[in-house]
Amino acid sequence: MSSPLIDRLTDELGWPRLDSLAALETHLASLGDHCLFIPGDPAKNLETNDAAVVLPELVRAFQGRFDCAVIAPSIEEKARTQFDCWPTPSLIFLRDGTLLGSIPRVRDWADYLTRTSAILNGHPQPDADSGVMADAAPATAH
Repeated sequence: MSSPLIDRLTDELGWPRLDSLAALETHLASLGDHCLFIPGDPAKNLETNDAAVVLPELVRAFQGRFDCAVIAPSIEEKARTQFDCWPTPSLIFLRDGTLLGSIPRVRDWADYLTRTSAILNGHPQPDADSGVMADAAPATAH
C-alpha cells in the first residue's frame, strides 16, 4: 500500500522505488551515502506519512549529503530482515553498501538532525525507546 505522500517521493522528487532485491542491491552498489525509507503501511501506521514529509526536509538540511530510495511493499519484509530494522517507518543509512545506522519511527526535528549527523559522522546514539545502540549495527548490505 502506498499514499500520495510516499508517491510524491518517487513521482515528483524522482527517488527510486526499489521493488526487488536486485534493484536494492543495484542501488546500494553505487558509492556514497544512501538513505532507504522503509515506510510500512500508511493505512495502519499514521507515522508513515509524517516520515514521508520529513525525509525530503532532512535531505535539504544535510545539503544532499545522501540520496534516498523508497522500499516498496513487495520487498519491505526482506529489507527489514536484511537490515534488522523492525519498527516502521524507518530510515536506514548506508555508506558504500555498509550499514551505518537507522532511525526508527517518527521523531521530533531536533532528534532527526542529531541522529542523522551522528550516524553520518560515525557516532551512533542509543535508541531512547530500547536503550540499544540501534543506530550502529555494523553489517553489509551485500
